[in-house]
Amino acid sequence: MQIPIFTVDAFTNRPFSGNPAAVCLLENDLDEDLHQKIAAEMNLSETAFIRKLKPGDDFTKSSCFGLRWFTPASEVPLCGHATLASAAVLFHVQKNTNSVLTFVTLSGELKARQVKDHIVLDLPLYTAYPQELKEVEELIKAAVGDMTVQDIRYSPDTKNLLVRLSDTYDRSVLENLKVNAQHFLSAEKTGKLKGLILTVKGNSSGKGHDFYSRYFAPWVGVLEDPVTGSAHAVLSSYWSEQLGKKEMLAFQCSRRGGELKISVRGEGRVDVAGQTAVVLKGHLTF
Repeated sequence: MQIPIFTVDAFTNRPFSGNPAAVCLLENDLDEDLHQKIAAEMNLSETAFIRKLKPGDDFTKSSCFGLRWFTPASEVPLCGHATLASAAVLFHVQKNTNSVLTFVTLSGELKARQVKDHIVLDLPLYTAYPQELKEVEELIKAAVGDMTVQDIRYSPDTKNLLVRLSDTYDRSVLENLKVNAQHFLSAEKTGKLKGLILTVKGNSSGKGHDFYSRYFAPWVGVLEDPVTGSAHAVLSSYWSEQLGKKEMLAFQCSRRGGELKISVRGEGRVDVAGQTAVVLKGHLTF
């Protein structure tokens, strides 16, 4: 059996930066266990599987496809960067002729469209609610030590904890923070977390970034994710409220790094735009 597979760096226009995702094009149904085996083999934070929804669908002409995402350890309900990568494969490699692509996913229908040199994802916007410190104090200490925390929120939809560091800290402090995410597994006592977002306010005057973040998800087998679209479905809601802005520019300052353009639309949706670089084309053979 042969399956076309691609590696795409998402939220960047330069190879070997941004967030890499593997993308598989499925002409036929795949045995259920093979999704996870392939994701483990690729060993990237996410492997995406694009499938045809009905006989006669075509990767170059159809506008609606099924989409699933797997980490090396488990299936996840939403992944922004692998959706961006999937749209890039269809638009740029398969030369899909549609202006808008629709993906049927565990998080409902997600749409992707091309706007100049960016691909814009239409994602759900997730609210994060105030979280009591005492429930997560040990986890936060494991993540940031004695640094000053300004706000703590929890997103029940994504099971993400958002930790905002003091506005006295800048991007470099977040970038240089040494984090051992493996320690989170024993420090997290609530059993309700799948991811930890660390964020600081940016310099939104002029052309700077409005906010910065890092994202850790050892609970799903990803110690640190380079650039995370789904986390920005939470961050967009939070920072839009905090800054009083609908249009924002964000930067996830992992070692690889990546930039996201954000437009909060209302109706519980957010547009997250990024660029991509296709770095590998091949076939899985088994």
